Amino acid sequence: MASEKELRTCINGEFNHNSCYLQKFRLYETRSNFYMVGRDKNRTIWRVLKIDRSEPSELNIWEDSVTYSENECYDLLRRVDEGNKAIGGLKFVSTCYGIIGFVRFLGPYYMLVITKRRKVGAICGHTIYAITKSEMIPVPNPTARSKLAYSKDENRYKKYLCTVDLTKDFYFSYSYHVMRSLQKNLCDNKTGPSLYETMFVWNEYLTRGIRNSLENTLWTVALVYGFFKQVDLSICGRDFKFTLIARRSRHYAGTRYLRRGVNEKGRVANDVETEQIVFENGPEGCQMKISSIVQNRGSIPLFWSHETSRMNIKPDIKLSKKDHNYEATRLHFQNLVKRYGNPIIILNLIKRREKKPRETILHAEFANAITHINRSLTVENRLRFHHWDLHRHSRSKATNVLEHLTEVASRALTLTGMFYCEVTSNPVELFNCSCFEKNTSNDFSLENLSNRNKSTDNLEIKICNGSDSDSNSGYSIKPPIFQKGVLRTNCIDCLDRTNVAQYAYGLVALGHQLHVLGFIESPTIDLDEPLAKDLMGLYETMGDTLALQYGGSAAHNKIFSERRGQWSAATQSQEFIRTIQRFYNNTYVDGEKQKAINVFLGHYQPQQGKPALWELDSDQHYTVAKCDLHFADENVRLVIKRSLSDGNILGSDSQMESTDVVDDQLSSEEAQGGNEGLSDSTPQIQTFKSPMSYCRYAPAISCKKTLREMQESQFLGSDCIYYDEHDDDCSLSNFVDKNWLSSSGNSCEEETYESPSSENVMRGLKIESTMSARESGSVQKWKEKTAPELNNAYSIAASSEKFGSWVTNGGLLSYCS
Repeated sequence: MASEKELRTCINGEFNHNSCYLQKFRLYETRSNFYMVGRDKNRTIWRVLKIDRSEPSELNIWEDSVTYSENECYDLLRRVDEGNKAIGGLKFVSTCYGIIGFVRFLGPYYMLVITKRRKVGAICGHTIYAITKSEMIPVPNPTARSKLAYSKDENRYKKYLCTVDLTKDFYFSYSYHVMRSLQKNLCDNKTGPSLYETMFVWNEYLTRGIRNSLENTLWTVALVYGFFKQVDLSICGRDFKFTLIARRSRHYAGTRYLRRGVNEKGRVANDVETEQIVFENGPEGCQMKISSIVQNRGSIPLFWSHETSRMNIKPDIKLSKKDHNYEATRLHFQNLVKRYGNPIIILNLIKRREKKPRETILHAEFANAITHINRSLTVENRLRFHHWDLHRHSRSKATNVLEHLTEVASRALTLTGMFYCEVTSNPVELFNCSCFEKNTSNDFSLENLSNRNKSTDNLEIKICNGSDSDSNSGYSIKPPIFQKGVLRTNCIDCLDRTNVAQYAYGLVALGHQLHVLGFIESPTIDLDEPLAKDLMGLYETMGDTLALQYGGSAAHNKIFSERRGQWSAATQSQEFIRTIQRFYNNTYVDGEKQKAINVFLGHYQPQQGKPALWELDSDQHYTVAKCDLHFADENVRLVIKRSLSDGNILGSDSQMESTDVVDDQLSSEEAQGGNEGLSDSTPQIQTFKSPMSYCRYAPAISCKKTLREMQESQFLGSDCIYYDEHDDDCSLSNFVDKNWLSSSGNSCEEETYESPSSENVMRGLKIESTMSARESGSVQKWKEKTAPELNNAYSIAASSEKFGSWVTNGGLLSYCS
């Protein structure tokens, strides 16, 4: 992404700044310098970068301001070779396809480069690539390196960095801003280094030094982590390109049990933006129609975590009491509004009925947080929400989960709209807003979209029926449509249930996209159509990829498997294997994986004389972050106390006293009053000298009262969201039609608690509370109630390298035969 500054006049006048992107590089070395030669795709522009190799611990980079022809460039290299003959001359090192960045631990700087790439797709003529091979090259020459370069600690940090596999799920483009949605790219032709500072560029820290030094991004590539898949699909005999993109946020990034909830800055764990783009292939230079829709997933934006142990596959959820006014939650939703505009629609899929409260604790607190935030917002800007227990309804034969979710998706899409425009299929003209040149205004900021989409009713008409052609133009063209607002979906992990809901939303959106593109007459795609099954496969693949990144196993796809008619025994076996894989990774692997992510993203920056990363327990280094400059504060939380996967609490008392987190113990009066809002069926929650294990419950009221209040406020003005163990789902939505909800026949259906063993692959995995209050205090009794198969799994997991290899690589496990 080149900036204006580096693309000024060079050879024969000036560059075409839309086509000048260096895409292939050759790296050479002398004893004193690296020379990197870069060229554009057409081999017309050649630039030279020089990197000093004489400094043992500093990074000095110079860019030659001259733009060369191919012959001039090789003549320059010949002269460099002749000038260094006495010390070995100029040697070829490697062919490269971009610089990933520079990093330093305790010794020298290292340069990370892409040495092999593969094409994974193209958007409007702009090619998208994935990394096939990368290399880390020490910058100083061997004689200039200090002893620290060969130290044990240095090698350990290098190992952490190399643990991040850049050949899996990282993608980039030289000319398309893949870290941004199509709508943002077309509405804002922003370029330059600032694009690297967005939340979806994972090598922002690694490229910071060279970007600040050169004030351009000609030599680096912006890596987006997540998922990218582009396929050819067809409907009604016409082919079209379908692109599914998932962008994972680098803020508060990490693994499942070590990254939960929200941090001080309003950043949430497992924050992923999903975009699906649809367009019809056509000759270059011709007018083409294109559409995209964006949705979001992310952890519940509260301060919560787990006290994990190797003996509990479903650890208790711990909720902090620090953020009484939900400031971090408010910051999170303000950030969503800034990114997408209003309305923000929340689809919350966590459980609302449990014998032992786990998810229900978060459900109640999340509902209260939404209520609290909505009180300070105008009616039109309030958060729209729909709380629906997908787990309970998926176990009921009376409920068609996907049909319900598609109904919710249809109403959400009506509120947010989607993006549609016509562009020239010429990559040179994609980012100059040419698709909007016939409009009177070129201001396409989120603030101005409300004027363009006058109301949600008009927007719905545009989505369903399109717009009249512009009779005054030289050709028939529909005016652009813009998405304003976003659907945010979550469950507990934002992996399995969330992915099912995102598929339902994607299916509804695809129908409207194909309709506005002129492929189909009706904007509806039936769940049984072949195209719906193709789309399900794509979302299932995306869900597996994101689940492996965050949770350590592929996603639980029971609903998808049942939809395909897969044999139930095979589904249960698959779910069991994935449960064991996830548990093993969360318990034994994620600690090291989290350290590697922290090093790669720059959240932890080593310094001599400071504690090493492996000397700190879990998230302990975030407590030091506020007072030590070598700790980045992007992941700082209000609540710091965590346990490691083996159950150890943070450090010693002196370590705890050194932090700036003050334990806030409830007074006896507060402790007595804290349980007044609990429903009769909810066990009392113990309070510790810790900012954990706390939940605010609002007094329970009847479903009828809630419905009446919501009806009076037209489901938008009510400030009340109450938690009731026996409440219906009808009372937990303010954006779907209440008549539709009440007449759906099953959305409010009462259901008995399920048996701990019902529809379970292995009874011992259902560690919901089947114990009494007395039994819960006895670990020995818990062990007696746990299935022997699970104990065998623990034994294998703790001792067998073969088991670890099976978890990582799949295949058959001889122990099970």
